[in-house]
Amino acid sequence: MSVVKINVLTVPAEMREQLEHRFSNRAGMVESADGFEWFELLRPVEGTDQYLVYTRWRSEDDFLRWQESQEFRRGHAEAAGSGQGHGHGQGPAASGATLWSFEVVDSAGPKG
Repeated sequence: MSVVKINVLTVPAEMREQLEHRFSNRAGMVESADGFEWFELLRPVEGTDQYLVYTRWRSEDDFLRWQESQEFRRGHAEAAGSGQGHGHGQGPAASGATLWSFEVVDSAGPKG
């Protein structure tokens, strides 16, 4: 059964463009992870000011392996201000983050 992880990011208005730029330059790090199924960065339009980072995984174990990987650490290094991740030493774009976890119970795609 697939699992979905949604990282809810609080992003100050002046950092929104920077956040989107960083994600667009993430160089496909997560896409090559074993068990990875899908990624989307969702920009708030109405009803919230928080960004959602949606990832879907084949299993919880696959997600946990990704979290423990070198690629994950490299991609998130800017949160610690090290300059090793996609932020290039500029510090984090988000001022807060919360991780939501779900199991996929039902799913559908377009017909035809």
